[in-house]
Amino acid sequence: MTKYLEFDTPAVKQAGDLASEFRLKHHGLVHLDQVFWNLPTPALYEEAVFRGEGHVTHGGAFVVHTGKHTARAAADKFIVREHSTENEISWGEYNRPFSVEKYNGMLARLQAFLQGEELFVQDCYVGADPEYRMPIRVITDTAWQSLFARNMFINIDNQDEYKKHIPEFTLIASPKFKVDPRVDGTRTETAMLINFAERMAIVADSSYGGEVKKTIFTILNFLLPREGVLAMHCSANVGKDGDVALFFGLSGTGKTTLSADPKRALIGDDEHGWSDNGVFNFEGGCYAKVIRLSAEHEPQIYACTRRFGTILENVVYDPTSRRIDLDDDMLTENTRASYPLEFIPNVVPERMARTHPKNVIFLTCDAQGVLPPIARLNPEQSMYHFISGYTSKIAGTEVGLGIEPEITFSACV
Repeated sequence: MTKYLEFDTPAVKQAGDLASEFRLKHHGLVHLDQVFWNLPTPALYEEAVFRGEGHVTHGGAFVVHTGKHTARAAADKFIVREHSTENEISWGEYNRPFSVEKYNGMLARLQAFLQGEELFVQDCYVGADPEYRMPIRVITDTAWQSLFARNMFINIDNQDEYKKHIPEFTLIASPKFKVDPRVDGTRTETAMLINFAERMAIVADSSYGGEVKKTIFTILNFLLPREGVLAMHCSANVGKDGDVALFFGLSGTGKTTLSADPKRALIGDDEHGWSDNGVFNFEGGCYAKVIRLSAEHEPQIYACTRRFGTILENVVYDPTSRRIDLDDDMLTENTRASYPLEFIPNVVPERMARTHPKNVIFLTCDAQGVLPPIARLNPEQSMYHFISGYTSKIAGTEVGLGIEPEITFSACV
């Protein structure tokens, strides 16, 4: 932005204070105007407001509108087909292959596109268990998405660690960059790509924060089973006696709501690993669906929507009073809140439990009446249901879904 203006943005003088020695040139990003390294939440607020990326609402949450994408574009996700993935992935409708040549061409155009731009970097970790923790880097061209990464992943807490941070996987998110279907063979101008050989991921032409989060989960879902860890799309909490409960389900089926139980400690709301050591959270934050959220039924999450540091995606607000309206679905049914895990009062500080789950709950969101409202499954039935994955996709969570739940089979969900 400074190339258009003759004065500094709010955090420009502190832009390099928390920089890693592993610079962006290692990702092919050169001739940049400015790089903002690991800015804390208040500085990212200032930068995002200065750049007109969103607004501060009553109570302190930061609201953004994500434009044409208010949900994940699941049909625009690709994995580069190369030697490490060729025989390890079930290619097809859900795992769409992308050639190395087309990926290299797209990456080169993105690197050229970002020359002369200002970028934001968050160096962080995924995986709360130190034995399986992976250092990552999220590079964005907006301040608010840098805050999203800071909310959702596990932060570094000292300057020396930032300095020595070397990512094992890097994600570049550029909502301004459009791919070209004529050249790249994509369906649209939007694409999410993962290259496991190069340890690089790209999110292009989408401002929806969930794409960053889900791309990282997809990466772990491929890598961790090779280390003997089951990657799970579930929430998890634990009782006073160490009894861990898992809640499996697709987005919108109730994982976050059910796991935020004031009588139990929260391990995490969405993505976990199950190893020989127990259950651990992949993330450092929560990404809750907040449409029609109420203080009476979900007081902990509701309180987060009025708190400094929370990002509200596509939540309607009054521009005069700056008060939000969680009941208004004018922009989308899939309104979201991103906030650090510690915003929930009874959270497990370590984000992990050194015990194995005692209760496993499958949230099918069966709107067709195929299954009874509640069913207790034996181990064989549980395994069958986990593999078959009968459930529903919920309105607004993916591009193209209507207002009614849509039956699907999501294996191992």
